[in-house]
Amino acid sequence: MGYELIAAVDLGSNSFRLQIGRVLDNQVYPLDAIKEPVRLASGLTAEKRLDDASQERAIEALSRFGERLRGFEPGSVRAVATNALRVAKNSLSFLPRAEKALGFPIEIIAGREEARLIYLGAIHSLPAAQHKRLVIDIGGGSTEFIIGRRAEPQLMESLFMGCVSYTLRYFPDGGVDRKRLREAQTAAAKEIQSIAHEYRRLGWREAVGSSGTARAIADLLELNNLNLDGVSGLTRTGLDKLQTLLVKAGSVPALKLAGLRADRIPVLPGGIAIMAAVFDELGIERMTYSDGALRLGVLYDLLGRFHHHDMRDATVDQFMRRYQVDLRQAERVLSKASAILGLLTGNSSSIEQEDDVRFLTWAAKLHEIGISIAHNGYHKHGAYILTFADMPGFSKKDQARLALLVFGHRGKLDKITALPDGDPNWKLLFALRLAVLFHRSRDGESLPAFKVRSITDGFVLELQTGWLDRHPLTKVALNEEVSMWQRVRMELRVVQRAVK
Repeated sequence: MGYELIAAVDLGSNSFRLQIGRVLDNQVYPLDAIKEPVRLASGLTAEKRLDDASQERAIEALSRFGERLRGFEPGSVRAVATNALRVAKNSLSFLPRAEKALGFPIEIIAGREEARLIYLGAIHSLPAAQHKRLVIDIGGGSTEFIIGRRAEPQLMESLFMGCVSYTLRYFPDGGVDRKRLREAQTAAAKEIQSIAHEYRRLGWREAVGSSGTARAIADLLELNNLNLDGVSGLTRTGLDKLQTLLVKAGSVPALKLAGLRADRIPVLPGGIAIMAAVFDELGIERMTYSDGALRLGVLYDLLGRFHHHDMRDATVDQFMRRYQVDLRQAERVLSKASAILGLLTGNSSSIEQEDDVRFLTWAAKLHEIGISIAHNGYHKHGAYILTFADMPGFSKKDQARLALLVFGHRGKLDKITALPDGDPNWKLLFALRLAVLFHRSRDGESLPAFKVRSITDGFVLELQTGWLDRHPLTKVALNEEVSMWQRVRMELRVVQRAVK
C-alpha cells in the first residue's frame, strides 16, 4: 500500500513540527511544514511531570496540526515524541488527549531510535558520499550522536542534555557570564566523555549538525563572518568568537548579530554550551549542516514500510540471530499461529488487521529469545528483553505490545491484567498459545485438521474425533489451557467431531 502524500509529526522537547511530503519515484519531496515553539521540556517540574501550561500549549499545537491532516489516511501519518515525553512521569495520561487533538496515534520513541531516524533524515538531504559521517543533533532535551556510512548507521547514542534543559538549568534568568557558560560546557563535556573514546575509535571523515540548534549557530557564524575566511557551517574558531560575544553582551537578546531568530533566543545559551563541548571532546574543527532531521527520517522510514522495507523486520531478524532462536521451531509456530488468526478474522485486510498480523509474526519469531538466559521462566526473560532493549524501528508502545505477547504466550493468563475485554491482543495471544501448545514436541509432526472460531467471550477449538485420546499429553495441556482462560473470565471450548 502506498500514498501520494505522507506526513511526519515530531513532538520535540523544544518545538513541535509537522512535515508533509509528496511521494514520487520512491523519493519524498517536502510539500508543507508547520513549526510550533511549544517548549515542552520547559514544562517539566522538579518531579519530572509536565505542568498544565505546557500540556495546553501542546494540545493547542496538535489541534492545529490535526486540522491540516484532515483527510489523511491512518497509515500515511506517523507521529513520534522524544525526550520530554520519554522522561515525563505523566506522559501516559497526557497521550490520549494529545492523540485526540492530533487525530492520529503518537509513539514515544527511545533515544537510539530517535538517533536512527535523525541519521536517516540527515543523509537524505546530503550529497551521496562513501566516507563515514558523524551526525550530531542537539534537541531540546537530548543530544543524539550517530556515525554511519551511506544509509547505514554504525554507532548511535542519545545523551540526556539539550538546549532547553541546559538553558533552564544554567541560565534560568537569561543572563550569561563566563562562569555559567563554563559550568554548562563542563557538564556537557562529562556526558560526552562517556562515549567519546568509542566514537573516536570508530572515526569519521565529516561531522554534520542537524536540527534547530546547529542551524541557528551556523547562521550566526556565517552571517556575521565569525568563521575564518568565510568558511560555511560551524567552526571551532567561530564558536569561540560567538561565546566571547555572548559573554560580553550578558544575554542573548543583547547580542547585536544578524540572523538571530526570536524563537531561538530563549534556548540558545544551552545549545551553544553543548555544541562547544561537542567540538572539544570529539576534537571537531569544522561541522557542516544538514536540513534533514528527525521528521524527514520519519517520512523515509514510513516510505520504507510501504515498500516492505520495514526496519522492524530487520531488527527482529537480528534479534533472532543474537539470541540463537531455533529457526525451524519459530517457523512452525508462526505458520500455525498465522493460520489460527486467519480463521478467527476471516483473513480480512484492514490496516488494523495488517498490524495484528505483523505483531503476531514478530512475536512468533521471538517468543523463545528468553531461553538464551534460562529455560525456566523464559517467557518472562523474553518479555524483559523486548521491553528494555534498543530495537531500531520500534516505538516504546510497539515494544510493550510485543513484550506482552511474548510474556503471555505460555503460563497463567491472569498475569495479563491490563488488557481490557475485547482487545485484539486476546486473539493474538490465543493464536500464539495454541500454536506453541500444538508444537510442543518440536518434531514437525503433522497435526490434525482443526477449526477455530470466536464466540462472545472466548473461542471454540474443533478437533477430529479421537485425536486427543491418541495424544494424551496434548489433551492434558488443552485441559489446563481451558482453565487458564476461565481464570480471566473467558471461555475456551474444545469439541471433537469429524473436521473436514
